[in-house]
Amino acid sequence: MTSQARQIALILGATGGIGGAVARTLIVRGWTIRALHRDAAKAAAGSPDFEWVQGDAMSALDVLAAAKGASLIVHAVNPAGYRNWGTLVLPMIDNTIAAAKATGATVLLPGTIYNFGPDAFPLLHEKSPQNPVTAKGKIRAEMERRLDAASAEGVRVIVVRAGDFFGPGAANNWFSQGLVTPGKPLTAVTYPGKKGIGHQWAYLPDVAETMARLADRRETLPAFAVYHMQGFWDDDGTRMVAAIRRASGNPRLKVKAFPWWMMPFAAPFVPLLKELREMRYIWQEPLRMPNDRLVAVIGAEPWTPIDEAVRTTLAGLGCLPAEKASSQRTLPAPRVSEIARSRLSS
Repeated sequence: MTSQARQIALILGATGGIGGAVARTLIVRGWTIRALHRDAAKAAAGSPDFEWVQGDAMSALDVLAAAKGASLIVHAVNPAGYRNWGTLVLPMIDNTIAAAKATGATVLLPGTIYNFGPDAFPLLHEKSPQNPVTAKGKIRAEMERRLDAASAEGVRVIVVRAGDFFGPGAANNWFSQGLVTPGKPLTAVTYPGKKGIGHQWAYLPDVAETMARLADRRETLPAFAVYHMQGFWDDDGTRMVAAIRRASGNPRLKVKAFPWWMMPFAAPFVPLLKELREMRYIWQEPLRMPNDRLVAVIGAEPWTPIDEAVRTTLAGLGCLPAEKASSQRTLPAPRVSEIARSRLSS
């Protein structure tokens, strides 16, 4: 067993899309995964390979106890249903910072583009000015400010920012809540942008692999290390739709405009729609994130071909007929526990 195999990663938000993806990627690399959850017994039924700990990310004592012996804390926890961001998000990041100070663990944060306003477009660099124009964006910017301040006090921090997430099991994102409808066959694609306006996407397994590679190198990185992923660049707003059409087998799959006009009426009743409405500006002009700094550290960015990524995502969301889902070129993924055991015994 290698020294890395004995390392513990505490995952906050392990039942979410990005938290779960990072956890599965790390366990394959030999990490022990510890996950904090308010209903640990229920969560364990879905991911028995993780060490589940009963507790709440809103409790500083719970986070500190769960972080004991961990060398990495993945802060991927968000309020359920996009509710109560203003009162929950910052206390949770404060608890993570306090635990990292006490244990010496590195904090790994999946960053977003929401903490940037239109003034930073069209090219977002790691040090682009953060002038968010939404409430959620301001909170995300404050999270990073607090992590930056903590890095000056001895806490090592890694922030990975990427475009809009998509991937199997990923919920509350533009792909699964805007472009398609989970659990229903593809009869149309609803696209929020306009033809000619570029947009950047990030396939969740690629994001998780990028984070894992940076975690491997954490001791050599700056105290506050921020990296941007290039992901999948849809240069004119048509390439993602074309990939969905190819995955569906219907080159004439209908494309509908996103109903922005109805957002003011529906947003007060559906928190997610309120968030989507506030982020309209990211669809109104091109947005791209160069990855030069990331490549200088890890080499080529992990990148899954777009057709494979989209087909896997749609299959995972239940949007493809059984015969199309089973015809994917990629082989079924073995259980992470089996992979981990084979790595550890080699």
